Amino acid sequence: MRIPAGTSDLATIDAVPANAGGSTGDGEESLRLLSLVERTLTARLEEALRGVGSSLDQWRILRLLAERGGAPMNVVADHVLLLAPKLSKLVDRMVSANLVLRRRDVEDRRRVLIVVSARGRRALAEWDEVTADVRGQFRDLLGADAEQFEALLRRLQDGLDPAAVEALEQPAG
Repeated sequence: MRIPAGTSDLATIDAVPANAGGSTGDGEESLRLLSLVERTLTARLEEALRGVGSSLDQWRILRLLAERGGAPMNVVADHVLLLAPKLSKLVDRMVSANLVLRRRDVEDRRRVLIVVSARGRRALAEWDEVTADVRGQFRDLLGADAEQFEALLRRLQDGLDPAAVEALEQPAG
């Protein structure tokens, strides 16, 4: 440790936080950094989407529905991390804007699926385009480690809440 000029050894040691080395050993710094990265990426994505009249939640909903071919509300809620009342209002607005449609599930007539409309697919293409720079920066920063990072995040999520991950990964049916 380098001691600043004019400072005693004890004063320097007392002034240095216990975790000055970067990690407390219990993952506290990792959790803080993970939160900081999530907030930064979220803010950048929201800014890009706001410029084209969208929100991060709308983009995430359309992205999920396009990938899955549709999904029930509970799966959408889990994916976009919204409570049912807020999601219902957002989906109602998206239905009114003709971005998504509600369809009865052919396998379970009691269940309603949310699917992307043709207009929603066009909007999603535009929204993907405006978020491409942010997503590209993320991939560029991680480089060859991007896949490993995603695998580690999935492993962490699986360990924290395996039921939620299973629900998200079930094919639309």
